[in-house]
Amino acid sequence: MPLTGSVAVRSFLVRGLLAGLIAGLAAFAVAYVVGEPSLSAAISLEDGGAVPAHTHADEHAAQDGHEGPDGHSHGEEGTVVPRSLQSTLGLATGTVVAGVTLGGLLGVLAALALGRLGRTGPRSTSLLLAAVGFVAVQLVPFAVYPPNPPGVGDGATIGLRTSLYFVLLAISVVAAVTALLVARSLRPRWGGWYAGLAGVAGYLVVVAVVVALLPGYDEVPDGFPASLLFDFRMASLLTQATLWAVLGVALAELTARLVERADGSGSRPAALAGAGA
Repeated sequence: MPLTGSVAVRSFLVRGLLAGLIAGLAAFAVAYVVGEPSLSAAISLEDGGAVPAHTHADEHAAQDGHEGPDGHSHGEEGTVVPRSLQSTLGLATGTVVAGVTLGGLLGVLAALALGRLGRTGPRSTSLLLAAVGFVAVQLVPFAVYPPNPPGVGDGATIGLRTSLYFVLLAISVVAAVTALLVARSLRPRWGGWYAGLAGVAGYLVVVAVVVALLPGYDEVPDGFPASLLFDFRMASLLTQATLWAVLGVALAELTARLVERADGSGSRPAALAGAGA
């Protein structure tokens, strides 16, 4: 039976926020250890004039007139932020805010989805939502429009590239939600395995068609180290994978404990009665 109690939804939200905080801190550790060396190397190339005039920093300057990733102001009234602060407090703030935001959203979705995806319990529901979220929100957009380090990208196309990225992101999320609903509707007739395969196949077909229709961009300047570009993008992907993986595992454990505690106190919400652990 689906979850309906507002108190229970609020409890899932709180646990989602806590799981997001844990995931954000884990993502910061990975980004600092794995990502910062490649980012610093790219900034050194940019500062040393080893890349063409159109740089990632110029994209930021063209967009809002503020400082680029090297910490130097590109606007007349911009505030200089040292790299030491960007790579520590600034990076931690970004990953924690992202983690808490995603955690709160995932917690609410887990509360709403519990009991509606077959006989999956809180752990399975949380892990499934985190896996779908990672693929739809991060992996697919990353594969089509991967992030670029400083020194890569044309400032003249940043607006269009950003718009295309969010168009793909929106379509990917809608397609993933639709795939889940279709799989759920097919489950009574086809069984869980085949219904799941049908949902995955439908999602992949939609994404493949959209990707084929969207334009691609290859703006890596001549002479930019291929190994540095690879390291930067893999570090970015690893950071996001860590965020979603830790978020899913932490939320799975926290929500399972919530359900078990409600079971033990005899005050389990009616919505949880049909779901296992």
